[in-house]
Amino acid sequence: MLHIVDDEEIIRDSLTWLAQSRAIAATAYASGAEFLAAMEQTRELDPQGECILLDVRMPDQSGVALFDALKDRGITRRRPVIFLTGHGDVPMAVDMLKNGAFDFFEKPFNDNQLMDRVLEALTASLATGEQDAVRARLEALSTREREVLDLILAGKMNKIIADELGISMRTVEVHRAHIFDKMNVKTAVELARLLK
Repeated sequence: MLHIVDDEEIIRDSLTWLAQSRAIAATAYASGAEFLAAMEQTRELDPQGECILLDVRMPDQSGVALFDALKDRGITRRRPVIFLTGHGDVPMAVDMLKNGAFDFFEKPFNDNQLMDRVLEALTASLATGEQDAVRARLEALSTREREVLDLILAGKMNKIIADELGISMRTVEVHRAHIFDKMNVKTAVELARLLK
């Protein structure tokens, strides 16, 4: 889902059409307040990823101020922001990129380059979501399961793990089964791929 936040209706309409021409779902917002209200209503991330196209200069709240508010709320972590401006300068672009923006485009922009970058941001959004899901699964492991996990990843067999941790081989097998279940994998190779 592409979120377009721009105070100019013609820009919102053209960007929405442009996104749809590339099979990207898009929703447009006339102000930062309207977008923030929508974000408060929707907690779930779109399974196709999300990206925010954000105009720098808007009357009630600037894009930079909105970006800071979104960042404070953790919204930009899984929703990369691409700034659009008709009044940009190099120092502003550098500041925004250093502050965590995904990219910065000056109006008029090349339609294809912008949409290519939006697609890259959507891919980055999905990757961040997958990393968050893996991190959450890791946090669900007990301390002992984490110890067993580390030894599995080191390529050690159950008997060696049991000896190193001073527990029975059967206990290692139980921990191993719990780890595989919680991490949603079937083999140590899948586990290693997941955590690489």
